[in-house]
Amino acid sequence: MLVVNKVDAAKKERLLETTSWLNEALDFSETFMVSALSGDGTDKILDILSASMPISPWLFPEDDVSDMPQRLLAAEITREKLFMALRQELPYDCAVETETWKEFKDGSARIDQTIYVTRDSQKPIVLGKGGKAIKAVGEQARIELESLLGRRLHLFLHVKVEPKWRERRAHYSAWGLDFDA
Repeated sequence: MLVVNKVDAAKKERLLETTSWLNEALDFSETFMVSALSGDGTDKILDILSASMPISPWLFPEDDVSDMPQRLLAAEITREKLFMALRQELPYDCAVETETWKEFKDGSARIDQTIYVTRDSQKPIVLGKGGKAIKAVGEQARIELESLLGRRLHLFLHVKVEPKWRERRAHYSAWGLDFDA
C-alpha cells in the first residue's frame, strides 16, 4: 500500500504525477492520499487495514490495558501529559519516575511521581505560574489512569533538578534496557 500524506499542502497535479510514477515503479495494491492533520482519507485506510487483519485469539487477557507494569505505565502517561500541556516550552530531556505506589483498603491508591529535569531553569516551566501547569498535568494524568485502571487514584507530582538523570542505570533497568548497550 502507498500512503501519501500532507495532501492538503501539495498541489494536485504534483500529487498525481508523483503517485503515478510510484505506482509504475512499484506494485502497490492500494494508494491513499491523506491529511494526517485534518484526518481526511484516514478512515478508508483504517477500514481496509482492519478488514485485512486475520482473526485470531486474544494474545493477552481482554481486560489488560498493557503488558507494561502499572508503575511504568503511570509514569509514561504523566510524561505524555507534560508534553501535551507544555509543548515547545518543555525540553525533551525530562523523565518521570513513579517513586511510590501505596494501595488502600478501599481499592484506591496513592501514587507519588518525580519529574526530573536537567536544569534549574526548566523547573519553573514544569511548575507553571502558581503551580498551574503541574496541577493541570497531574489532573489529566490522574483522570486517564483512573479510567484505564478502573479505580480512584491520588496522584502527587514533584519536580527535581537532576542534571545527570540520563546516566542513572536504574532508570534504564526499570524498562528492561541495558545501559551499556
